Amino acid sequence: MSKHPVISARRPLANTGIFRIEEMDLEFSNGQTRCYQRIVGSNEGAVLIVPMPDPQTVLLIREYSAGMERYDLAFPKGHIESGEGLLDAANREIQEEVGYGARRLEKISSVTVAPGYLYHSTHIVLARDLYTRRLPGDEPELIEVIPWRLADLDDLVGREDFNEARSIAALFMIREWLEKE
Repeated sequence: MSKHPVISARRPLANTGIFRIEEMDLEFSNGQTRCYQRIVGSNEGAVLIVPMPDPQTVLLIREYSAGMERYDLAFPKGHIESGEGLLDAANREIQEEVGYGARRLEKISSVTVAPGYLYHSTHIVLARDLYTRRLPGDEPELIEVIPWRLADLDDLVGREDFNEARSIAALFMIREWLEKE
């Protein structure tokens, strides 16, 4: 296994307030050099929550995906605020987006998307033993909550409006997690 490349320089290119874009000069162990650009999210990352009101059902949300210019089904998710624990962030996000809190939260795994140019981790959290509680969020419109039975997983994965990679990965991870319990 090669040792990590040496980062000889970093240059900021842009800062949007949500993420920044930087350029990095790298020297690899074989002497080759390259300039890479990457998008940098927060060090805390984000949470994606799989809320389960009962052992056979997950709660999805339908919200506008500005990047794709359409409404999509996905699991609730959001950034971890500075100084906030990931389970606290997960509970806050489902209260804001779904209208439920959870008495039982478990971190299942963490995933990255496009790690070749994106510095960002999403922590997948299973939320069970739900109770009704809504917190105000920053969403511009009310988010529709859609219960989905795990037995109908194939129908969900086949839908055109359910294609967000983190949600698909979380669904399969949760199913495997539950089968092992």
